[in-house]
Amino acid sequence: MIPILDLKQEYQELKSEIDAAIERVLTSGGFVGGPEVAALESELAGYLKVPHVVTCGSGTDALYIALRAMGIGPGDEVITTPFTFIATLEAIQHAGARPVLVDIDPQNFNLNPSLLEGVLTPRTRAILPVHLYGQVAPMQQIRAFAQKHGLRVLEDAAQAIGARYCASGCQHPAGHACNCSNPQAGTLGDAGAFSLYPSKNLGAYGDGGFIATHSASIAEEARLLAAHGSRVRYYHVRPAGYTSRLDALQAAILRVKLPYLEAWNTRRRQIAQMYNQGLRDKVLVPCEMPYALHIYHQYTVRHPERDRLAAYLKDQGIGSSVHYPVPAHLQPAYRDLAPEGALPAAEAAAREVLSLPMHPFLGESQVEAVIQAVRTYA
Repeated sequence: MIPILDLKQEYQELKSEIDAAIERVLTSGGFVGGPEVAALESELAGYLKVPHVVTCGSGTDALYIALRAMGIGPGDEVITTPFTFIATLEAIQHAGARPVLVDIDPQNFNLNPSLLEGVLTPRTRAILPVHLYGQVAPMQQIRAFAQKHGLRVLEDAAQAIGARYCASGCQHPAGHACNCSNPQAGTLGDAGAFSLYPSKNLGAYGDGGFIATHSASIAEEARLLAAHGSRVRYYHVRPAGYTSRLDALQAAILRVKLPYLEAWNTRRRQIAQMYNQGLRDKVLVPCEMPYALHIYHQYTVRHPERDRLAAYLKDQGIGSSVHYPVPAHLQPAYRDLAPEGALPAAEAAAREVLSLPMHPFLGESQVEAVIQAVRTYA
């Protein structure tokens, strides 16, 4: 079996370091907050080149808390994409705002900035682009639109830690890392929300998330909201506070993994290049935009017989997954946002996308087996 993801192999590669980190926390007796969490926040801030990182309990919490920290609330509208994990929309609604959907660019599955003007209303307060599958959305156009209309920008970077936005046009040789100093996903807007779910390129051994921002005020508000609206225990300065914490065990594990992230992302790019070379005449392979360093959280192809292809791969012992089979506006919970047919690019993508095995521990023979299986079917 070739799984789409292999977290057991990742653990075996890092077992001695991770076991030592866990033992360090267990021995300390400090499990919530404390030096491990503070150190991780500092290390993530250094990696992303931002002054502020606030950890929390999940990527969903990161979105919700960041929206509230930016002042988004009841009566507001937030423009986002229908082709995303549902947490993007849930966070907007939990903040009291209304999601407003625009269609995707079928080339890269990200929000199409040319459609923003058509949904702008006096209630629009923010744009929430999603860097889907590990490729940065077209932030130059999104930021320009936001600045023109006085809107906030919150990036959903749940799948994109380490992805870069290279508007200056630096070159990304296939299968190689980027040595440029261009900004990373999640650092281009007012704030970025990241997930640390186990399957992510940087994953904990449970739920986790964080907010990255250049804004001291957003960071301070996020810390307050995530800790019951309190700076000092039992003294509360914000109503409707929340509790959302990354525990020390997860922080210690993530501190072990973070130094490997760039090498892992580079390996993902190498695997993607192998897939591209072997599959581009059989399926529609991912389009890497010229401004983006794609870190391939998912390697997602398109095929008109997606379900049959997935069933065939399963019969061959090869895992795959559909991210995502139903766009947000066709989910029963969100039917009020747009009628069927209103967002045709997202609807077409949902019928055709299929994610193939992708993780940094895939061997060359495994990649070749996937390629041959797809080629045999297609």
